[in-house]
Amino acid sequence: MKKSRAVLVLIATVLVMGLLAYTTIIGFGPTKTGSAANIKQGLDLAGGVSITYEVVGDGEVDEADMKDTIYKLQKRVEGYSTEAQVYQEGTNRINIEIPGVSDANAILEELGQPGSLYFIAETASDGSGNYTYKTDENGTVVTDEEGYPVYALAKSIEELEADGSIVLTGSDVKNADAGQISDDMQNSEYAVQLILNSEGTQKFADATTKAYQNGESIGIYYDGEFVSVPTVNSPITGGEASITGMKDFEEAEQLASTIRIGGLKLELQELRSNVVGAQLGEEALKTSLYAGAIGLVIVMVFMTIVYLLPGFVSAIALLIYTGLTLLALNAFDITLTLPGIAGIILSIGMAVDANVIIFARVKEELGTGKTVNSAIKIGFQKALSAIVDGNITTLIAALVLGLKGSGTVKGFAQTLGLGIVLSMFTALVVTRLIINAFYALGLKNEKLYGSIKERKSINFLSKKAICFVVSGVIIVAGFVFMGVNKAGTGDMLNYSLEFKGGTSTNVTFNEDMTIADIDSKVVPVVEDITGDGNVQTQKVTGTNEVIIKTRTLSVDERQAFNQAMVDNFGVDEGKITAETISAAVSDEMKKDAVIAVAIATICMLIYIWFRFSDIRFAASAVIALCHDVLVVLAFYAMAKVSVGNTFIACMLTIVGYSINATIVIFDRIRENMAGGYKKEELTEIVNSSITQTLTRSIYTSLTTFVMVAALYVLGVTSIREFALPLMVGIICGAYSSVCITGALWYLMKTKLNKNKK
Repeated sequence: MKKSRAVLVLIATVLVMGLLAYTTIIGFGPTKTGSAANIKQGLDLAGGVSITYEVVGDGEVDEADMKDTIYKLQKRVEGYSTEAQVYQEGTNRINIEIPGVSDANAILEELGQPGSLYFIAETASDGSGNYTYKTDENGTVVTDEEGYPVYALAKSIEELEADGSIVLTGSDVKNADAGQISDDMQNSEYAVQLILNSEGTQKFADATTKAYQNGESIGIYYDGEFVSVPTVNSPITGGEASITGMKDFEEAEQLASTIRIGGLKLELQELRSNVVGAQLGEEALKTSLYAGAIGLVIVMVFMTIVYLLPGFVSAIALLIYTGLTLLALNAFDITLTLPGIAGIILSIGMAVDANVIIFARVKEELGTGKTVNSAIKIGFQKALSAIVDGNITTLIAALVLGLKGSGTVKGFAQTLGLGIVLSMFTALVVTRLIINAFYALGLKNEKLYGSIKERKSINFLSKKAICFVVSGVIIVAGFVFMGVNKAGTGDMLNYSLEFKGGTSTNVTFNEDMTIADIDSKVVPVVEDITGDGNVQTQKVTGTNEVIIKTRTLSVDERQAFNQAMVDNFGVDEGKITAETISAAVSDEMKKDAVIAVAIATICMLIYIWFRFSDIRFAASAVIALCHDVLVVLAFYAMAKVSVGNTFIACMLTIVGYSINATIVIFDRIRENMAGGYKKEELTEIVNSSITQTLTRSIYTSLTTFVMVAALYVLGVTSIREFALPLMVGIICGAYSSVCITGALWYLMKTKLNKNKK
């Protein structure tokens, strides 16, 4: 690199850092006018809208229909935020909480009133059949904003059901999405794409075949009026259809939203809607940000001390990475929650990994006598495969989780994928440009870069039996504790409100209490009654009402709760109402998460198999991954840490972290085997590969641990419950990558296929 270009690179770096600092600091500062201020924030940070629906009718609600309706509503509201929650309240109510919005009426209008949806076939082409034009009191045909006549039913729904004119209902529609398609002339037009379930596919095939033959149409009737009367241009037999003729995307999205909400098995009516405040105070956000800043400074200082000039460069790259992450959260409209902040802080620690791999390689090359220029080039080249393979493996998991998961899993996948892409960019592009610029400007002394002499191999394989036994004992102990917990409390783990449900109590206080007052005065009183620290609170904006969620309370506990509110705060007992609420993480969402993780694991296995041309690498990596998850699960059981939404994020983080560490060691084994080897040399190859990557394993684990430890020390209770298992997972991931994965591969290589090298 020429000096002139090096100067430009460094000037550009300073300008970018200044711009990122300006936007992010102002974004989180008192004025909040920067780009970061526009990041969507979750219910815990900024509040949102709470809407309660009630099932229409006086009969008993079918439990299966209720679960199906909740799941479909959950998928629907994820369009607003992946952190939106839908759960059952009482026996016939459904509550929806959507973070980051403040206009309940706008949400209600966009979401639509859940009602009945029917697809009705016309029986006569002269307009005298099942539907006709709607007229006003003077007999004049009513038209819409575009001047088109509005359709109305000529018969009652009961009559249409009796004569078989209703060919499809909302429950036959699997999904409806707005988009653009190309017509026969390759012109783009707005449309709604329908996907039907298996039963609906057959019904629609029969109906459209008949309608096409008779020149009829099939109208879509919803909640008392027609919303569309599309013409049938051909029989539709494949289970997918397009409704065209939309003037813009907004019209197409409105129709798609109506069809989706009309696909619910239960008919709902709005009971109430509120704008709720943040579940956590500003203090919680501040302490988490302080923890992130402190951890970041510690990591930057550590990298500079250990890796000298390259470490200083990596510190600059980390700052740029942090700023780009905040901007990308805004650009991609990702909802940020307090666990999300913790995840970002954790990703900063993990982003160090690529730099550690690179600069450890540079020091190794300098230790062999290479020049600084050659060491930098070779270091980046040799580190490339480990960085790419490790990150792509984790990115595969993020993509699968984003596509197949729901709720928190989808939100986590978005943040994880974003972090992976940005960390690779800063490590392989930004870091390389800056360090080459410094070299071009004359910083060429080897002492500025450090060097590592090849150290004697540690015989890790000789301790494999001990390691396997220790791991086995911990995992078995975890299952034993789960059994003990099950016998004692009825649950294997300490499930939180999100997993188990509980009691939601609305209390109207005599004064408008702040979140800080609620946390310091009200929550301790509630905890004394429940004997449980898992208490969630929400303020209803513009009122003195506070929603308090706890574990399920007995009749006696509810009475004690009410009396405590009266005695301690002078609350009118008549203004206290309580309802049982279901788990926010439904069985369907749990199933989605399990399926997504299973598919992600299979995809990672296939990728590792393909890249390393040896399924034993893939198999041992997946076994080690399962080992780490089971060890952390054992910790949850033994320590009785609350299992909530952060549990899913924690486990998924450990999956990504574990597989990344394993890939680094396997990459070095592959490299050391490339020149050929004898069977008796395999033990030394594995031991030396683990030894050569030991520094990376220790440093990466240490920097990540520091970031999470800062969160644990300074964070609020919910953050600590997220940080503590993560610290266990980080230690476990470092242990398994060094002591388990290489040994597993060695055993598979030497015992399962003795005839092959």
